[in-house]
Amino acid sequence: MKIAWGRFLLDFSRKTYVMGILNVTPDSFSDGGLHFDASRAVERGLRMVDEGADIIDVGGESTRPGSEPLPLAEELRRVVPVIASLSARVSVPISIDTYKAEVARRALDAGASIVNDISGLRFDRDLAKVAAERKVPLVIMHIKGSPKNMQKDPAYIDLIPEILDYLRGSISIALKAGLPEEMIVVDPGIGFGKTFDHNLEILDNLERFASLGRPVLVGPSRKAFIGKILGDAPAQERVFGTAAAVTAAILNGANIVRVHDVKEMAEVAKVADAIRKERVNSQD
Repeated sequence: MKIAWGRFLLDFSRKTYVMGILNVTPDSFSDGGLHFDASRAVERGLRMVDEGADIIDVGGESTRPGSEPLPLAEELRRVVPVIASLSARVSVPISIDTYKAEVARRALDAGASIVNDISGLRFDRDLAKVAAERKVPLVIMHIKGSPKNMQKDPAYIDLIPEILDYLRGSISIALKAGLPEEMIVVDPGIGFGKTFDHNLEILDNLERFASLGRPVLVGPSRKAFIGKILGDAPAQERVFGTAAAVTAAILNGANIVRVHDVKEMAEVAKVADAIRKERVNSQD
């Protein structure tokens, strides 16, 4: 399976791709404030490429549990200058992490080339039209509720089938907007309207998302469920736990892993890919 657009190619038969998280925010759960200054954000983006990032995912609005929506003008002020500067200096694709069509449009104008939507096209359906018009890949994620309320006792009758149904609906929205199916990536949304047990169930059943016929992105990095397993470890002390979750995700079928700790997880991905390749070869 491949995604080719413009000067970029993601060949998922070759490797798992590492998406580095660049939050240009004062309040993200793990690294809020670290890269809020545009120049520091650009420096971090350049360093992530040196560390092995295949994609840089730039976001200006925190979507941590309980967060409030960010005004459009402020989100644009945060992300557009960073994307413009980075796109002129890196050769990897830049993703814009937003659910707003206008932010996506302006970010693509500035040099972004992927759209990453946490809402799976449910918060702003015009986002699908933007991706279709610009002929860029679109990541559609499952979320239950909104960031403000998503962790208030999320409940499911049957978790995996419900997430699959939601993602099928999102794919349908994208296709109706004119986006080719081969430009779609799906994300089950670990930590977005999920309990501790739900997150583990997703990782354990990740191979079921292959039924959608699209590459699968997984973002377990430093999430609260890892902290809980590690005895309430704070976000910055969840690197090894994240490594375990990333390994499990790759061995169960992830094609892209979205992470904070790029250098460490790029190495983890190489080892997990080698194990997965050996497994596939032994089955032939």
